[in-house]
Amino acid sequence: MKGVRGEGAFDVLVKARALEAQGKSIIHMEIGEPDFPTPKHIVEAGKRALDAGHTKYGPTQGEPALREAIAAHIGQTRGIETKASRVVVTPGAKPILFYTMLALLEEGDEAMFPNPGFPIYESMINYTGAKAVSMPLVEERGFTIDLDEFRNKLTDKTKLIVLCSPQNPTGGSVREEDLREIAALVKDRDLTVLSDEIYSRIVFDGKPFSIASVPGMEDKTIVLDGFSKTYSMTGWRIGYAHLPQWLVDPVCLLMVNSASHTASFTQQAALEALSGPQDSVDMMVAEFKRRRDLIVGGFNSIPGFRCANPSGAFYAFPNITGTGISSKVLADRILNEAGVSCLDGGAFGKFGDGYLRFSYAAAYEKIEEALERIRKMIAAG
Repeated sequence: MKGVRGEGAFDVLVKARALEAQGKSIIHMEIGEPDFPTPKHIVEAGKRALDAGHTKYGPTQGEPALREAIAAHIGQTRGIETKASRVVVTPGAKPILFYTMLALLEEGDEAMFPNPGFPIYESMINYTGAKAVSMPLVEERGFTIDLDEFRNKLTDKTKLIVLCSPQNPTGGSVREEDLREIAALVKDRDLTVLSDEIYSRIVFDGKPFSIASVPGMEDKTIVLDGFSKTYSMTGWRIGYAHLPQWLVDPVCLLMVNSASHTASFTQQAALEALSGPQDSVDMMVAEFKRRRDLIVGGFNSIPGFRCANPSGAFYAFPNITGTGISSKVLADRILNEAGVSCLDGGAFGKFGDGYLRFSYAAAYEKIEEALERIRKMIAAG
């Protein structure tokens, strides 16, 4: 357990709520959670499912109708031939990270992961006993992968490569040409790629591209996705994976030994999310783009801040080295002095030091106020 880390966003949330309990005004920009309500038609589908008795045990792998819908969605959006037998539905997307790493990794293996990146990647790799190998994401390259460094770190011990695009915490995306080059480097190796595509619908510039779309990679790639971000269903806890067929049974064994199955009524709501109208998703993405433009422009006008333009997700990752203050100290000061809750970039790995992460899943007006508070704090010294 010594290698297992927590998730900084939830730790900071606790601190922020403690300050609120003392009467301090806090603008929350630490949690990656859309501030939009779950679309009404999805909520109504969940209610109908409860009334219809979808409150009992269900198949470990997931309800057949939902898996069929997910397979069709994966096939359409990733351009690959697929089938429902390769889909596993889980209570949130995080179990996919855990189950696949437990199934694939052991001591002596190596697993490559993006850094800065979602902290659970490194945490779970460490838990399996494998060696966690960082792939630095640098600002100068738009937070994409340095292919020369990737080649140097790829060894015969590499059994898993974790990719995420668009990314948490940077908001950057791995370029299609880079993903194709990575595919060329690994397609004949004895390893698996875990492609975290939870933000695949929240893209502002260009179109999302999955490494599973590269010929020869569909049977080497785990596509992780879910409903939390796209449909503002964070509390419903429902995610899924499209897996190589040989990995389905091991993942289902881990699922039945831990969670049994995903809640039956949430699966009915998820089916409605995929098959129902998508206008709420389009509206949400358009609003996130408007907020992105606001926060990036705002940070670039604050002395000591420099912020790249994120291409997707809903995170800004400003470089704050120009302030002369460490990212950890500055994050604490912004919370306690300015009343804005954000995250130290170092919480996402050593290559996140010198950056802060802000979730712009807050209302436009709240972002304006947060920027003004930070600007005044920096000006005051």
